[in-house]
Amino acid sequence: MSKILVIEDNKEIRDNIVEILELANYEVTVGKNGKQGLEIAMTDIPDIILCDIMMPDLDGYDVLYLINKNAETSNIPFIFITSKSERLDLRKGMEMGADDYLTKPFGRLELLNAIEIRLKKKDLQHDFYSRSLEQLDNLIPKNEGLIELKKIIAERKSRLFKKNQVVYYEGDSATGIYLVLSGKIKTIKMTEEGRELMTGIYQTEDFFGNNVILCNKPYDDTATALEDSSLFFFPKSQFDELLRLYPDVSGKFLEILSNEIRNKDAYLLQLAYQSVRKRIAEAILRMFKKSNSAIDSVSISRDDLAALSGTAIETVSRTLTEFKNEGLIEKKGRLLKILNHDKISKMIN
Repeated sequence: MSKILVIEDNKEIRDNIVEILELANYEVTVGKNGKQGLEIAMTDIPDIILCDIMMPDLDGYDVLYLINKNAETSNIPFIFITSKSERLDLRKGMEMGADDYLTKPFGRLELLNAIEIRLKKKDLQHDFYSRSLEQLDNLIPKNEGLIELKKIIAERKSRLFKKNQVVYYEGDSATGIYLVLSGKIKTIKMTEEGRELMTGIYQTEDFFGNNVILCNKPYDDTATALEDSSLFFFPKSQFDELLRLYPDVSGKFLEILSNEIRNKDAYLLQLAYQSVRKRIAEAILRMFKKSNSAIDSVSISRDDLAALSGTAIETVSRTLTEFKNEGLIEKKGRLLKILNHDKISKMIN
């Protein structure tokens, strides 16, 4: 029997939700405010959480933030309960990691359907997790370090991040590093003019966030999901202990860091000295390489292409039009297809 935690300060709404869920044979616990609900979530871990946004003491955003900060609760599906007047604030909640929302008043079927969908996705995620551990064989040699790394991962849960959901913000305390199991993650910095500059793209089997973890500094960029992605999170304490005990793991991460530094040095030189055409061509090829596509096509927005090439969106649009007129690419919406791979490659040399 699945256990559902309902956090709602309005007694009438709370009682109505509880009645519907209990008639559907769910086990239900209730929190009459954010603080009480958080305490219950930490001590009697539920399978899913329904949470109001506007509450005294701790509001729904506070509850979600603290739920995500705790390793034992960070993977619990989280559904916001919101009034129509609060719908404009939902983007904030989705960026923070909420899985869904229900707008008051909602019906019985709408409530039960939302819960059923989230519980099914949670089961699918667990199945994916059990298969994904085998991918780690490509990361570290088969020795004690790998065994310990797998053990650490086996003790933790993967977490799904939806497209455009923020993983962490620049300036947040660096509490650990991330491993991409599926999907793609981008990291960006904001310029003084408010323009995005993309500092990295990470895909399956890539670690990110490790560039600052060893120097005890806050994250120096913002990480966001380019597409629906599944990540593992390694707390700093476990990561530090792993590096201390296993030289093979330390050596592998030094190699990863060295490659990142070399790539970023090359990227900075490109931004400083290459022409706009070369930078955009390089960005297209970089995205193509990350996509592992066999049909010479990538899905990327003009905004992301501008951030990756360090140019303005208008400049990207103008250059893409030039490339299209020259027969180098084909562009339909977000999908960009390379028609002449050799000519674009020669452009950056």
